Amino acid sequence: MDRRIERRRPRWPLLLAAIALPLAGVVIWRMLPESGSTDIAAADIRIGTVQRAAFNDYLPVRATVAPRLTTLVGAMAGGQVERLHAQDGDLVAAGQPLATLSNAELKLDVLSREAQIAGQLGDLSGQDLALQRDKQGRAAELAQANYDLIRARRDLSIRQQLHAEGFVSDAGVESFAEETAYRQQRLKQLQGAQGREAGISATQGQRLADTRQRLAGNLSAVRASLDALVIRAPAAGRLVNFSIQPGQALKAGDPAGQVDSEGLWKLEADVDEYYLGRVAPGQKGRTTEGAPLSVLKVLPAVKDGRFRTELLFEGAAPPGLKRGQTVDVRVTLGSSGVATVAPVGGWLDSGAGGTVFVLDADGRHARRRDVKIGRRTPEQAEILSGLEPGDRIILSSTPATRGDVLNIR
Repeated sequence: MDRRIERRRPRWPLLLAAIALPLAGVVIWRMLPESGSTDIAAADIRIGTVQRAAFNDYLPVRATVAPRLTTLVGAMAGGQVERLHAQDGDLVAAGQPLATLSNAELKLDVLSREAQIAGQLGDLSGQDLALQRDKQGRAAELAQANYDLIRARRDLSIRQQLHAEGFVSDAGVESFAEETAYRQQRLKQLQGAQGREAGISATQGQRLADTRQRLAGNLSAVRASLDALVIRAPAAGRLVNFSIQPGQALKAGDPAGQVDSEGLWKLEADVDEYYLGRVAPGQKGRTTEGAPLSVLKVLPAVKDGRFRTELLFEGAAPPGLKRGQTVDVRVTLGSSGVATVAPVGGWLDSGAGGTVFVLDADGRHARRRDVKIGRRTPEQAEILSGLEPGDRIILSSTPATRGDVLNIR
Protein backbone atom coordinates (compact mmCIF):
# COMPACT_ATOMS: atom_id res chain seq x y z
CA MET A 1 0.00 0.00 0.00
CA ASP A 2 1.30 3.31 -1.00
CA ARG A 3 2.13 5.78 1.91
CA ARG A 4 2.10 9.58 1.63
CA ILE A 5 5.49 11.03 2.28
CA GLU A 6 5.45 14.60 3.72
CA ARG A 7 8.10 16.98 2.49
CA ARG A 8 10.22 18.45 5.26
CA ARG A 9 10.35 22.24 5.49
CA PRO A 10 13.81 23.80 5.30
CA ARG A 11 15.26 25.05 8.63
CA TRP A 12 17.38 27.94 7.35
CA PRO A 13 14.65 30.63 7.78
CA LEU A 14 14.55 29.81 11.44
CA LEU A 15 18.27 30.08 11.69
CA LEU A 16 18.22 33.44 9.93
CA ALA A 17 15.52 34.70 12.25
CA ALA A 18 17.46 33.51 15.26
CA ILE A 19 20.49 35.47 14.09
CA ALA A 20 18.67 38.55 12.81
CA LEU A 21 16.63 39.23 15.91
CA PRO A 22 19.64 39.73 18.23
CA LEU A 23 21.42 41.81 15.60
CA ALA A 24 18.36 43.99 15.18
CA GLY A 25 18.22 44.43 18.93
CA VAL A 26 21.87 45.48 19.03
CA VAL A 27 21.33 47.94 16.18
CA ILE A 28 18.25 49.38 17.81
CA TRP A 29 20.10 49.64 21.12
CA ARG A 30 23.00 51.43 19.44
CA MET A 31 20.65 53.81 17.66
CA LEU A 32 18.68 54.68 20.75
CA PRO A 33 20.17 57.61 22.70
CA GLU A 34 21.85 56.84 25.98
CA SER A 35 20.13 57.84 29.17
CA GLY A 36 20.91 61.48 29.97
CA SER A 37 22.43 62.13 26.52
CA THR A 38 21.73 64.93 24.05
CA ASP A 39 21.37 64.74 20.30
CA ILE A 40 23.26 67.23 18.16
CA ALA A 41 23.62 67.61 14.39
CA ALA A 42 27.07 67.06 12.95
CA ALA A 43 26.67 70.20 10.84
CA ASP A 44 26.27 72.30 13.99
CA ILE A 45 29.61 71.46 15.55
CA ARG A 46 33.30 71.99 14.82
CA ILE A 47 35.82 69.30 15.65
CA GLY A 48 39.50 69.76 16.41
CA THR A 49 42.39 67.49 17.27
CA VAL A 50 44.66 67.71 20.28
CA GLN A 51 48.31 67.55 19.31
CA ARG A 52 51.82 68.03 20.56
CA ALA A 53 53.10 71.19 18.93
CA ALA A 54 54.98 74.46 19.45
CA PHE A 55 53.18 76.89 21.74
CA ASN A 56 53.95 80.60 21.21
CA ASP A 57 52.68 82.51 24.24
CA TYR A 58 51.67 85.91 22.89
CA LEU A 59 48.75 88.30 22.94
CA PRO A 60 47.60 89.95 19.69
CA VAL A 61 45.96 93.34 20.15
CA ARG A 62 44.88 96.18 17.92
CA ALA A 63 46.35 99.38 19.31
CA THR A 64 45.67 103.02 18.54
CA VAL A 65 48.40 105.62 17.99
CA ALA A 66 48.29 108.42 20.58
CA PRO A 67 50.69 111.24 21.50
CA ARG A 68 53.15 110.26 24.19
CA LEU A 69 52.64 113.54 26.05
CA THR A 70 49.54 115.72 26.09
CA THR A 71 49.62 119.15 27.78
CA LEU A 72 46.38 120.99 28.44
CA VAL A 73 45.96 124.65 27.47
CA GLY A 74 43.82 126.82 29.74
CA ALA A 75 42.98 130.44 30.47
CA MET A 76 45.04 131.81 33.36
CA ALA A 77 42.77 134.84 33.77
CA GLY A 78 39.20 135.52 32.79
CA GLY A 79 38.33 137.77 29.88
CA GLN A 80 36.93 138.04 26.40
CA VAL A 81 38.81 136.62 23.43
CA GLU A 82 40.18 139.63 21.58
CA ARG A 83 42.50 138.08 19.01
CA LEU A 84 43.65 134.62 17.89
CA HIS A 85 47.30 134.02 17.06
CA ALA A 86 47.08 130.31 16.09
CA GLN A 87 44.61 127.83 14.62
CA ASP A 88 43.62 124.30 15.54
CA GLY A 89 46.14 121.83 14.10
CA ASP A 90 49.09 124.26 13.98
CA LEU A 91 52.57 123.30 15.12
CA VAL A 92 53.45 125.62 18.00
CA ALA A 93 56.56 126.37 20.06
CA ALA A 94 56.70 126.49 23.84
CA GLY A 95 55.56 129.92 25.07
CA GLN A 96 54.10 130.93 21.72
CA PRO A 97 51.02 133.22 22.07
CA LEU A 98 47.83 131.45 21.02
CA ALA A 99 45.20 134.06 21.89
CA THR A 100 44.84 137.43 23.62
CA LEU A 101 42.05 138.23 26.07
CA SER A 102 40.74 141.64 27.09
CA ASN A 103 39.69 142.56 30.64
CA ALA A 104 39.31 146.29 31.38
CA GLU A 105 38.60 145.73 35.09
CA LEU A 106 41.79 143.73 35.50
CA LYS A 107 43.83 146.43 33.74
CA LEU A 108 42.49 149.15 36.07
CA ASP A 109 43.18 146.98 39.09
CA VAL A 110 46.74 146.39 37.91
CA LEU A 111 47.34 150.13 37.43
CA SER A 112 46.04 150.88 40.93
CA ARG A 113 48.18 148.20 42.55
CA GLU A 114 51.23 149.34 40.59
CA ALA A 115 50.77 152.89 41.95
CA GLN A 116 50.47 151.59 45.52
CA ILE A 117 53.60 149.48 45.22
CA ALA A 118 55.50 152.36 43.59
CA GLY A 119 54.59 154.59 46.56
CA GLN A 120 55.78 151.96 49.02
CA LEU A 121 59.03 151.59 47.10
CA GLY A 122 59.48 155.39 47.29
CA ASP A 123 59.03 155.33 51.07
CA LEU A 124 61.65 152.60 51.31
CA SER A 125 64.05 154.69 49.26
CA GLY A 126 63.54 157.60 51.68
CA GLN A 127 64.23 155.39 54.68
CA ASP A 128 67.30 153.98 52.99
CA LEU A 129 68.55 157.50 52.25
CA ALA A 130 68.03 158.49 55.89
CA LEU A 131 70.09 155.49 57.01
CA GLN A 132 72.89 156.48 54.67
CA ARG A 133 72.84 160.08 55.96
CA ASP A 134 72.97 158.93 59.57
CA LYS A 135 75.85 156.68 58.73
CA GLN A 136 77.74 159.44 56.99
CA GLY A 137 77.05 161.89 59.85
CA ARG A 138 78.32 159.40 62.42
CA ALA A 139 81.43 158.80 60.35
CA ALA A 140 82.07 162.58 60.08
CA GLU A 141 81.58 163.03 63.82
CA LEU A 142 84.01 160.20 64.51
CA ALA A 143 86.56 161.67 62.13
CA GLN A 144 86.26 165.07 63.84
CA ALA A 145 86.74 163.51 67.29
CA ASN A 146 89.82 161.68 66.09
CA TYR A 147 91.24 164.89 64.64
CA ASP A 148 90.54 166.78 67.89
CA LEU A 149 92.39 164.09 69.85
CA ILE A 150 95.40 164.38 67.55
CA ARG A 151 95.49 168.17 68.08
CA ALA A 152 95.08 167.78 71.82
CA ARG A 153 97.95 165.33 72.01
CA ARG A 154 100.16 167.60 69.91
CA ASP A 155 99.42 170.60 72.14
CA LEU A 156 100.08 168.54 75.26
CA SER A 157 103.41 167.37 73.87
CA ILE A 158 104.49 170.99 73.22
CA ARG A 159 103.47 172.07 76.73
CA GLN A 160 105.32 169.15 78.26
CA GLN A 161 108.53 170.12 76.42
CA LEU A 162 108.16 173.76 77.56
CA HIS A 163 107.48 172.55 81.10
CA ALA A 164 110.65 170.51 81.04
CA GLU A 165 112.62 173.61 80.02
CA GLY A 166 110.97 175.66 82.73
CA PHE A 167 108.91 177.93 80.52
CA VAL A 168 105.46 176.55 81.51
CA SER A 169 104.14 175.85 84.98
CA ASP A 170 102.54 172.66 86.17
CA ALA A 171 99.07 174.20 85.92
CA GLY A 172 99.71 175.09 82.29
CA VAL A 173 100.50 171.44 81.46
CA GLU A 174 97.64 169.99 83.51
CA SER A 175 94.89 171.74 81.54
CA PHE A 176 96.22 170.35 78.28
CA ALA A 177 96.45 166.86 79.81
CA GLU A 178 92.80 167.09 80.86
CA GLU A 179 91.81 168.23 77.36
CA THR A 180 93.65 165.29 75.81
CA ALA A 181 92.01 162.81 78.19
CA TYR A 182 88.59 164.27 77.36
CA ARG A 183 89.19 164.02 73.61
CA GLN A 184 90.35 160.41 74.01
CA GLN A 185 87.29 159.47 76.06
CA ARG A 186 85.04 161.21 73.56
CA LEU A 187 86.55 159.26 70.67
CA LYS A 188 86.14 156.00 72.57
CA GLN A 189 82.46 156.72 73.22
CA LEU A 190 81.82 157.62 69.59
CA GLN A 191 83.56 154.43 68.41
CA GLY A 192 81.41 152.31 70.76
CA ALA A 193 78.23 154.05 69.63
CA GLN A 194 79.23 153.61 65.99
CA GLY A 195 79.64 149.84 66.50
CA ARG A 196 76.20 149.53 68.09
CA GLU A 197 74.55 151.71 65.47
CA ALA A 198 76.26 149.79 62.69
CA GLY A 199 74.57 146.57 63.85
CA ILE A 200 71.18 148.27 64.11
CA SER A 201 71.65 149.91 60.72
CA ALA A 202 72.63 146.60 59.13
CA THR A 203 69.51 144.91 60.53
CA GLN A 204 67.30 147.78 59.42
CA GLY A 205 68.98 147.84 56.01
CA GLN A 206 68.41 144.11 55.58
CA ARG A 207 64.76 144.54 56.47
CA LEU A 208 64.45 147.36 53.96
CA ALA A 209 66.12 145.21 51.32
CA ASP A 210 63.77 142.29 52.07
CA THR A 211 60.76 144.59 51.90
CA ARG A 212 62.03 146.08 48.64
CA GLN A 213 62.51 142.61 47.16
CA ARG A 214 59.06 141.53 48.27
CA LEU A 215 57.47 144.64 46.80
CA ALA A 216 59.40 144.09 43.57
CA GLY A 217 58.06 140.53 43.45
CA ASN A 218 54.55 141.83 44.07
CA LEU A 219 55.00 144.35 41.27
CA SER A 220 56.17 141.59 38.92
CA ALA A 221 53.17 139.46 39.90
CA VAL A 222 50.82 142.37 39.31
CA ARG A 223 52.29 143.00 35.88
CA ALA A 224 52.25 139.24 35.16
CA SER A 225 48.51 139.22 35.79
CA LEU A 226 48.24 141.32 32.65
CA ASP A 227 50.44 138.86 30.82
CA ALA A 228 48.01 136.15 31.94
CA LEU A 229 45.56 137.65 29.46
CA VAL A 230 47.74 136.11 26.75
CA ILE A 231 47.11 132.38 26.37
CA ARG A 232 50.43 130.70 25.52
CA ALA A 233 51.44 127.22 24.42
CA PRO A 234 52.72 125.33 27.51
CA ALA A 235 54.92 123.05 25.38
CA ALA A 236 56.02 122.50 21.81
CA GLY A 237 53.87 120.27 19.63
CA ARG A 238 50.61 120.06 17.69
CA LEU A 239 47.75 122.31 18.84
CA VAL A 240 44.57 120.21 19.13
CA ASN A 241 40.96 120.99 20.13
CA PHE A 242 41.67 124.73 19.99
CA SER A 243 38.11 125.83 19.27
CA ILE A 244 37.76 129.22 21.01
CA GLN A 245 36.46 132.12 18.91
CA PRO A 246 36.90 135.93 19.03
CA GLY A 247 34.37 137.49 21.38
CA GLN A 248 34.02 134.32 23.44
CA ALA A 249 34.06 134.89 27.21
CA LEU A 250 36.40 132.68 29.23
CA LYS A 251 36.74 132.28 32.97
CA ALA A 252 40.01 131.59 34.77
CA GLY A 253 40.78 127.89 34.44
CA ASP A 254 38.54 127.28 31.40
CA PRO A 255 40.09 124.77 28.97
CA ALA A 256 41.13 126.15 25.60
CA GLY A 257 42.69 123.10 23.93
CA GLN A 258 45.74 120.89 24.24
CA VAL A 259 49.21 120.48 22.79
CA ASP A 260 50.23 116.96 21.72
CA SER A 261 53.85 115.96 21.40
CA GLU A 262 54.71 115.78 17.71
CA GLY A 263 56.74 112.77 16.60
CA LEU A 264 56.67 111.18 20.07
CA TRP A 265 54.02 108.45 20.00
CA LYS A 266 52.67 105.71 22.19
CA LEU A 267 50.13 102.96 21.54
CA GLU A 268 46.94 102.40 23.52
CA ALA A 269 45.18 99.04 23.43
CA ASP A 270 42.10 97.59 25.11
CA VAL A 271 42.74 94.00 26.23
CA ASP A 272 40.34 91.28 27.35
CA GLU A 273 40.14 91.04 31.14
CA TYR A 274 41.28 87.39 30.95
CA TYR A 275 44.83 88.69 30.46
CA LEU A 276 44.74 91.21 33.32
CA GLY A 277 47.06 89.13 35.49
CA ARG A 278 49.41 88.29 32.64
CA VAL A 279 50.19 91.71 31.17
CA ALA A 280 52.71 93.77 33.15
CA PRO A 281 54.94 96.82 32.50
CA GLY A 282 58.22 95.94 30.84
CA GLN A 283 56.94 93.08 28.69
CA LYS A 284 58.13 93.15 25.09
CA GLY A 285 56.16 93.19 21.90
CA ARG A 286 56.32 93.98 18.19
CA THR A 287 54.15 95.52 15.53
CA THR A 288 53.33 93.49 12.44
CA GLU A 289 56.04 95.53 10.67
CA GLY A 290 58.60 94.45 13.28
CA ALA A 291 58.98 97.65 15.31
CA PRO A 292 59.99 96.68 18.89
CA LEU A 293 57.73 97.76 21.75
CA SER A 294 57.53 97.50 25.51
CA VAL A 295 54.55 97.74 27.84
CA LEU A 296 54.67 101.13 29.60
CA LYS A 297 51.57 101.08 31.76
CA VAL A 298 48.68 98.76 32.66
CA LEU A 299 45.48 100.46 33.84
CA PRO A 300 43.71 97.79 35.95
CA ALA A 301 40.23 99.34 35.79
CA VAL A 302 37.99 96.96 33.80
CA LYS A 303 35.24 98.42 31.63
CA ASP A 304 32.96 96.30 29.45
CA GLY A 305 35.20 93.29 30.10
CA ARG A 306 38.38 95.02 28.92
CA PHE A 307 41.26 96.97 30.45
CA ARG A 308 43.65 99.45 28.87
CA THR A 309 47.40 99.16 28.41
CA GLU A 310 49.95 101.59 26.97
CA LEU A 311 53.01 100.61 24.92
CA LEU A 312 56.10 102.59 23.93
CA PHE A 313 58.33 102.18 20.91
CA GLU A 314 61.87 101.12 21.78
CA GLY A 315 63.81 103.67 19.83
CA ALA A 316 62.39 105.89 17.12
CA ALA A 317 58.78 105.38 16.14
CA PRO A 318 58.11 104.25 12.56
CA PRO A 319 57.69 107.20 10.19
CA GLY A 320 54.29 108.23 8.95
CA LEU A 321 52.29 107.49 12.10
CA LYS A 322 49.20 109.62 12.65
CA ARG A 323 47.08 110.24 15.71
CA GLY A 324 44.20 107.72 15.86
CA GLN A 325 45.82 105.26 13.42
CA THR A 326 45.41 101.56 14.33
CA VAL A 327 48.38 99.20 14.55
CA ASP A 328 48.37 95.41 15.03
CA VAL A 329 50.67 94.37 17.87
CA ARG A 330 51.82 91.10 19.41
CA VAL A 331 52.75 91.26 23.09
CA THR A 332 54.98 88.42 24.31
CA LEU A 333 53.54 86.95 27.50
CA GLY A 334 55.91 84.03 28.11
CA SER A 335 58.56 81.79 26.61
CA SER A 336 57.82 79.59 23.60
CA GLY A 337 58.10 75.79 23.74
CA VAL A 338 56.53 72.44 22.83
CA ALA A 339 53.29 71.60 24.68
CA THR A 340 50.05 69.65 24.36
CA VAL A 341 47.71 72.09 22.66
CA ALA A 342 44.14 72.20 21.44
CA PRO A 343 42.47 74.62 19.05
CA VAL A 344 40.55 77.40 20.75
CA GLY A 345 36.81 77.69 20.33
CA GLY A 346 33.54 78.19 22.09
CA TRP A 347 34.26 75.21 24.35
CA LEU A 348 36.59 77.46 26.37
CA ASP A 349 33.78 79.91 27.12
CA SER A 350 30.80 77.57 27.25
CA GLY A 351 30.33 78.04 30.98
CA ALA A 352 30.83 74.33 31.70
CA GLY A 353 34.01 74.88 33.64
CA GLY A 354 37.11 72.87 32.80
CA THR A 355 35.36 70.26 30.65
CA VAL A 356 35.23 69.32 26.98
CA PHE A 357 33.40 66.73 24.90
CA VAL A 358 35.78 64.09 23.48
CA LEU A 359 34.68 62.00 20.51
CA ASP A 360 34.61 58.21 20.64
CA ALA A 361 36.58 56.25 18.07
CA ASP A 362 33.52 55.82 15.83
CA GLY A 363 32.83 59.58 15.88
CA ARG A 364 29.14 59.07 16.70
CA HIS A 365 29.27 59.95 20.38
CA ALA A 366 31.16 62.46 22.44
CA ARG A 367 31.64 62.22 26.19
CA ARG A 368 32.34 64.99 28.66
CA ARG A 369 35.80 64.95 30.17
CA ASP A 370 37.44 67.13 32.80
CA VAL A 371 40.50 69.01 31.57
CA LYS A 372 42.95 71.47 33.08
CA ILE A 373 43.75 74.42 30.81
CA GLY A 374 46.90 76.53 31.08
CA ARG A 375 47.92 79.43 28.88
CA ARG A 376 46.02 80.32 25.76
CA THR A 377 46.46 82.39 22.62
CA PRO A 378 43.90 83.30 19.96
CA GLU A 379 44.79 80.04 18.13
CA GLN A 380 45.83 77.57 20.83
CA ALA A 381 45.05 76.54 24.40
CA GLU A 382 47.66 74.75 26.48
CA ILE A 383 46.36 71.46 27.93
CA LEU A 384 47.89 70.56 31.29
CA SER A 385 45.87 67.39 31.93
CA GLY A 386 42.77 65.51 30.79
CA LEU A 387 43.58 65.21 27.07
CA GLU A 388 46.22 63.38 25.06
CA PRO A 389 47.62 64.05 21.59
CA GLY A 390 45.28 62.56 19.01
CA ASP A 391 42.07 63.13 20.97
CA ARG A 392 39.33 64.74 18.93
CA ILE A 393 37.24 67.32 20.74
CA ILE A 394 34.18 69.41 19.98
CA LEU A 395 35.31 73.01 19.60
CA SER A 396 31.83 74.53 19.43
CA SER A 397 30.10 75.99 22.46
CA THR A 398 27.63 73.54 24.01
CA PRO A 399 26.02 75.47 26.87
CA ALA A 400 22.60 73.81 26.42
CA THR A 401 23.99 70.30 26.95
CA ARG A 402 22.77 68.93 30.26
CA GLY A 403 24.12 65.40 30.14
CA ASP A 404 27.60 64.06 29.76
CA VAL A 405 27.09 62.42 26.34
CA LEU A 406 26.44 63.91 22.92
CA ASN A 407 24.86 61.82 20.17
CA ILE A 408 26.12 63.11 16.86
CA ARG A 409 23.54 62.60 14.09
